[in-house]
Amino acid sequence: MFPWPTSMNRARYGCDPPATIFFKPFHYEFQPFPGLEPGIIPIFPSEVRFNIHYRNDPKTQIVRRQYTLSASYAFTDHKSQGQTIEHVIVDIGPMKRFLVDPFSAYVALSQSRGRGTIRLLRDFDDSIFTRHPSEALRLEDERLSVLAKETMVRYKSGGYEY
Repeated sequence: MFPWPTSMNRARYGCDPPATIFFKPFHYEFQPFPGLEPGIIPIFPSEVRFNIHYRNDPKTQIVRRQYTLSASYAFTDHKSQGQTIEHVIVDIGPMKRFLVDPFSAYVALSQSRGRGTIRLLRDFDDSIFTRHPSEALRLEDERLSVLAKETMVRYKSGGYEY
């Protein structure tokens, strides 16, 4: 957003914020707004008028014009570890560069206070949670399982004498 109050910004941008902000999301599934190209969303400021008591004038009217935008920030699942966050929007959808594995999906989904305060940004691949997280870990689990069975057989046959 623009820092409006300074004199330099007044000269550059005028006294008021822009009449409309145009936003174009990466993905959209809606009919175009009349007179705009497909995918463009106009955001208009809301205006509220109220009276305040200022000095001896009880009828000073204030006009507040602002956009209905919320400040937010983003960080990775690694950065979020150990934090509990009030409201979370999580993106575990398919990506071209970085694959989402079950470990990072679990970390991202477990940082919210509960199911009521977490939202998914877009659809995701269900196999994230149904396939083994790592082929190397799966093979190591099988190796350790075989060793455990061999150890149990050897122990029961008296193979470990102390």
